[in-house]
Amino acid sequence: MGSVEAIEGTVRIAASEVVAAYVLPKMTARLGIEEPGIEVEIVASNQVENLLRRDADIAIRMVKPAQNELTARKVCDIKLCCCAAKSYLDRHGSPLKPADLLDHPLIGFDRSDEMIRGFTQAGIPVTRSSFRFRTDNQIVLWEALRAGNGVGLGQEPLADSDPSLEKLLPGLPLPSLPVWLAMHRDVRTSVRIRRVADFLYEELKRYSAGATANSAR
Repeated sequence: MGSVEAIEGTVRIAASEVVAAYVLPKMTARLGIEEPGIEVEIVASNQVENLLRRDADIAIRMVKPAQNELTARKVCDIKLCCCAAKSYLDRHGSPLKPADLLDHPLIGFDRSDEMIRGFTQAGIPVTRSSFRFRTDNQIVLWEALRAGNGVGLGQEPLADSDPSLEKLLPGLPLPSLPVWLAMHRDVRTSVRIRRVADFLYEELKRYSAGATANSAR
């Protein structure tokens, strides 16, 4: 029986700031155990153009790329949740019904209306001024939430993995985040890139199903 040729080389992965900072590192650590010959580079970016410019080999996106040069595979849907730091709730109490959120400082984006649309879809009529802490940097937003600046929205698997946070109002009808794995059509035949793409596909499915983002197998 012949030996299996080792897979070696670099794979560059583009992902959102939150996924790049809080989700991917544990996954790439496990990849390093299974494929020690693969080197990983991470691009924290939301721009699909990373693939068109060949700045990345694989992109994890929350929207299906429309460009003909790209191929995309739907992975899963990640649930969103309303949450706050336990330190904040100790000081201000927990909202018991959706309308109570209007009595709490909210954490959200600055120029993007994504958070406003999320709360509005849940039946909570917020405005920009409802968000007393605003930033368009996803990492700053998440850390502000963890530090106790107010109430916000986040990925449910990520909130579940953080003991400093508490989920609120579990019946709140929030949208989910669709997750797509995208790559340029020209790199689909690369054994190295296909191996990493297949690995990420399974890992992201586990993450969305509730496997703790900070756990190791």
